[in-house]
Amino acid sequence: MRKYFFITGCCLLSSLFIHAQTTDYRVVFDVTSKDSMDHKAVIRWLNEISNPHPDARLEVVFYALSLGMITKDKSVVAPDIAKLMNNKNISFKVCAIAMQNQHVDKSQLLPGVEIVPDGIYEIISKQREGWGYIKAKL
Repeated sequence: MRKYFFITGCCLLSSLFIHAQTTDYRVVFDVTSKDSMDHKAVIRWLNEISNPHPDARLEVVFYALSLGMITKDKSVVAPDIAKLMNNKNISFKVCAIAMQNQHVDKSQLLPGVEIVPDGIYEIISKQREGWGYIKAKL
């Protein structure tokens, strides 16, 4: 009888685990680095998640020194970002404070990049909503 309850319990737990993984895939990426290798890694991770999980909701937040990744004349991943922009579940958001500190105007941003008042607050807001968190640094 114990064996029956154990097996039933394992089946219920595994079904809940599988359900949670397939219906609630939400991740916010924290990008602060100016290193182009980190920028390429973020693009790779977005593709590695969104290809097998098209319903995954992914957000990349830029602040500190990372603005080169989303600036027209500096980004080495601009074509990749343009492709990812076609996915309604992927968003790219930049901190207005970082833009001000680095003298970046919104006209310099890649098309589709959204501006948020505070990048750190954007990240902690997502975490409060239950989003996973990844610091993008190799």
